[in-house]
Amino acid sequence: MAESVTIARPYAQAVFRLARETGKQSVWSERLERLSAIVVDPEMAKIVGNPRFSAGQVTELFISLFSEEKDQDLAKFVGLLAENERLSVLPDIRDIYEQLKSADEGIREAEITSAFPLDDAQLDNLMKELEAHFATRLEARVRVDARLIGGVRVAVGDQILDASVRGKLDAMAAALKN
Repeated sequence: MAESVTIARPYAQAVFRLARETGKQSVWSERLERLSAIVVDPEMAKIVGNPRFSAGQVTELFISLFSEEKDQDLAKFVGLLAENERLSVLPDIRDIYEQLKSADEGIREAEITSAFPLDDAQLDNLMKELEAHFATRLEARVRVDARLIGGVRVAVGDQILDASVRGKLDAMAAALKN
């Protein structure tokens, strides 16, 4: 997993620079999302890994699945990945690209873990408080983990706010041991 991220990073950085220079960050987000969906399709996986198909044929197939007008930058990018047998890292390229794009836009990701599902009003209130606390715009990724017993645990980068019952119990247990 870490190896594929290491392989994907230079491609994502190059695509991000290109998108930023041309003002097409959103376009490339959509393209990378679509390319990632194509490459994880079981039928396409058979073609991508098949030595009977040349890099050019695979590139043409990928490009043909885009309804937009043919774009040279997209064709070159897919061709480069196909030649270097790196199409399989497209989901990682997409993820790294989105992180770069968010950082450029001043948006950070907040991973919110809650003991119970949050409704929209609760999430909105929590996000307002978190954005004020971290002094930045945040994009929420929410998941439910019943092991927290109650409350929430929020991770933004390497900062963690643990307002869960499990976190408080763990802190109490550590204090009692000392």
